[in-house]
Amino acid sequence: MKKVLITGGAGFIGFHLGKKLAQSGYQVDLLDNFSRGVRDPEIEDAINSRNLQLLNGDILDSQFLNTLDKDYTYIYHLAAIVGVEHVLKRPFDVLTLNLRLLDNMIHLAEKQSQLEKFVFASTSEVYAGTLKYFEMAIPTPEQTPLATLDLQSPRTSYMLSKIYGEAMLNQSDLPIMIIRPHNIYGPRMGMAHVIPQQLNKINSAKEFSDVTVYTPEHQRTFCYISDAVNLIQLLTENSKSTGEVFNIGNESPEVKIKKVVEIVAETIGKKVHFVYKDMNSGSPARRCPSMHKAFSLVGYPDALVSLEQGIAQTYSWYKDKIFSGFQKSAS
Repeated sequence: MKKVLITGGAGFIGFHLGKKLAQSGYQVDLLDNFSRGVRDPEIEDAINSRNLQLLNGDILDSQFLNTLDKDYTYIYHLAAIVGVEHVLKRPFDVLTLNLRLLDNMIHLAEKQSQLEKFVFASTSEVYAGTLKYFEMAIPTPEQTPLATLDLQSPRTSYMLSKIYGEAMLNQSDLPIMIIRPHNIYGPRMGMAHVIPQQLNKINSAKEFSDVTVYTPEHQRTFCYISDAVNLIQLLTENSKSTGEVFNIGNESPEVKIKKVVEIVAETIGKKVHFVYKDMNSGSPARRCPSMHKAFSLVGYPDALVSLEQGIAQTYSWYKDKIFSGFQKSAS
């Protein structure tokens, strides 16, 4: 049985990816220090199932790293300091700790006896500088040259840590694959993202009350978590993905934020009055990945979860687990 290690395994993408791989017959170790995540009933149920175990530890601790197995087939490095709030408050830590995390994982990967793929989670934020200062194709392909934003801005720290991480891996001798997730959403993703934020806001609003929506004209494409982890698995298992970078997301449909909140309100079944306000959020007005490279390699999916279906499934989970007070959400 092939073994898999996922750092940040209690996080949103890591948890769902781990469950998917375990169901596919891999022996999966979910590694997390729970600095942001929570050990919720989903985690407990998962580790009571076959092929999946939870490792509670810190990959900044070299002694702990030395206790890990040396026969992983795939290593997914998803652990990082993420989230706008954390990035704005701790930009120095974002730069230094994210690079230390990766450096430690590279050394661990070099000790593996049968490693086939080291998968690094980068970010769609790496395109932000090019989008702001230069002509950039949208949908955006992976070969787009990358430019930095203002180096004095705390927000730049996260994208820089990921760009530098990509560069580190490209200069290593590891069999790497880099992924750049774009607006992945679904159950158990915490509250610091647009879809759970709007679900929470509208769910708690009174009927016919005003609900403020910021940056209503911003356009995004969204990708439901099951589609995202399925694509990540297919790419990982394909030998031709070694040494490559892939966007993870959907190329269509592009929707405005005001359309997203309309779908949310319809899903919840609540009539509210939206008050639209523009603000300098620091995020681009339009973001959309080109998915040609990924789908050309593994094939175009027969069906993807629609935004309406995905929001409905996400709301069902949040209503039962979080809004009811049954369990705590990750940050």
